[in-house]
Amino acid sequence: MCSQNKNPAKLVGYRPGFLGRIIEVHAIYYHQNWGLDLSFESQVARELAGFLAKMNPERDLFQVALAGPSFAGSVVVDGGQENNSARLRWFIVEPSLWGRGVGGALLKRAGEFAKQAGYDELFLWTFAGLEAARHLYERAGFALEEELEIKKWGGDICEQKYVLRF
Repeated sequence: MCSQNKNPAKLVGYRPGFLGRIIEVHAIYYHQNWGLDLSFESQVARELAGFLAKMNPERDLFQVALAGPSFAGSVVVDGGQENNSARLRWFIVEPSLWGRGVGGALLKRAGEFAKQAGYDELFLWTFAGLEAARHLYERAGFALEEELEIKKWGGDICEQKYVLRF
């Protein structure tokens, strides 16, 4: 019996065009599926560009997954947060590649980086309803620690904080 490689992705660092591609994938997915407005896309663009401008490879990670030559997903570890913690950000996988191991590989790499960098915890903010992502977070060891009802990005959302402690 032949074994099948479920994860077609190769993990790489920054390459020209990745900034725009990550913004585009976030904007399209979250608008089409959740109705998020321009304020979401502009926040992703502004904050991701700011992160890349100040990124320090000793405390920060910018990781992109490629399926062949094509963008498959991304994750960032934004270090230097309060209380010796790091923030997981801009985690997304191309919907056509869901269930193929890309998201798990990205989260595994982010957790390994944060632990090796000496952080006490890795946290992320998301919102209720993203069940596929929630499943990946929990499988990677993250636990839900906080929920807030807020008005943001053109609607009412239940924002959630997940934490992975080392």
